[in-house]
Amino acid sequence: MTAVTPASMDELVDQLTLEEKCAMVHGADAWTIRGCERLGIPDWRVSDGPVGVRGRGNTPGLVLPGPSAMAASWDVQLVQELGAALGDEAIDRDVDVVLAPTVNLHRSPRGGRHFEAFSEDPELTARMAVAYITGVQSKGVAASIKHYVGNDQEHERFNIDAHIDARTLHEVYLRPFEAAVAEAGVRTVMAAYNFVNGQHACAQRDLLLRVLKGEWDFDGVVMSD
Repeated sequence: MTAVTPASMDELVDQLTLEEKCAMVHGADAWTIRGCERLGIPDWRVSDGPVGVRGRGNTPGLVLPGPSAMAASWDVQLVQELGAALGDEAIDRDVDVVLAPTVNLHRSPRGGRHFEAFSEDPELTARMAVAYITGVQSKGVAASIKHYVGNDQEHERFNIDAHIDARTLHEVYLRPFEAAVAEAGVRTVMAAYNFVNGQHACAQRDLLLRVLKGEWDFDGVVMSD
């Protein structure tokens, strides 16, 4: 396979028609991103993954302990091995991106997705996330850190506006995401449904451009939930 460099990627983008570009960012279905057969760009597939790789069928698959249980072990080596097992499962199911780990924090006992998040502690969550991502990506499968950011409660989770001061945002909520980018080289980031300080997370210029791409030098894919 020919190595793809930033220069060759720019050339490929230049060759795409507007219709082909729109098809890529829109997606073929809930789990498949269109490639471009004309230019030899393959489709790529994503699958939910905090406790197992769902795939696109109903065949039996590996189910891991919930991430809260993983974090309770404080065992980063074990979590890295579990991530590698998920990477193998993804390869078996022809999945390119595992939509995990979830690193939102346990801020309320009524959070409906706490079972797929690690803990209430940003540093423990960061350690678990780095191990998990390292394991998954050791198999050549991309991980997706989520949900960026402030998606930590159940009440109006899809549209609430999370007001977070700068210090708390950076020291608490962003800490696991920063570790995932800087230490594990996570390949994709999933932006959250909610608003953050008045702007939708998927269009939050400060968080997506200044912090993620500017301060952290993230050069991977940002996707919506």
